[in-house]
Amino acid sequence: MYNKAYFAGGCFWCTEAIFIRINGVNKVLPGYMGGKLDNPSYKEVCSGQTGHAEVVKVIYDPKVISYETLLLIFFTTHDPTTLNRQGNDIGTQYRSAVFYDSKNEKEIIDRVINNIQNEALFENPIITQISPIGKFYIAEDEHLNYYETNTQNPYCQAVISPKINKFLKEYKSILK
Repeated sequence: MYNKAYFAGGCFWCTEAIFIRINGVNKVLPGYMGGKLDNPSYKEVCSGQTGHAEVVKVIYDPKVISYETLLLIFFTTHDPTTLNRQGNDIGTQYRSAVFYDSKNEKEIIDRVINNIQNEALFENPIITQISPIGKFYIAEDEHLNYYETNTQNPYCQAVISPKINKFLKEYKSILK
């Protein structure tokens, strides 16, 4: 039986490229959540007018990897201390957010954030939006597995590849 987790860590191309490399993750789907428009397009979400965040839906086996570990990876592979931005990607669609499905997930999120802040992993406080899940809209086909099919794209080389390389060094024990 698989569980689902929903993370918004800036550009969903970056977030997807990290999570697909984790042992126990069955599938990662980029999409949109947290906005007010039904079935938004990438162009509409990028306008910043729909209220959606670029999100990944992570389908995972909790017998292999825990929700807590996925959260740790999420928080340490993007900057959860910036409002509505990741690097040069600026706008509400690039906000840091976790969408939870149960009281238990919310408690785990709160515990992980408290632990990270107590360990002072970041100079500034974590400002990640924590919200109940809403309707998830899968992104258009061209966004699925984007990094893997576009590694020569300058954005992929300049932004995503360094994130992946850092992730690979820090999380060797849980890679596929």
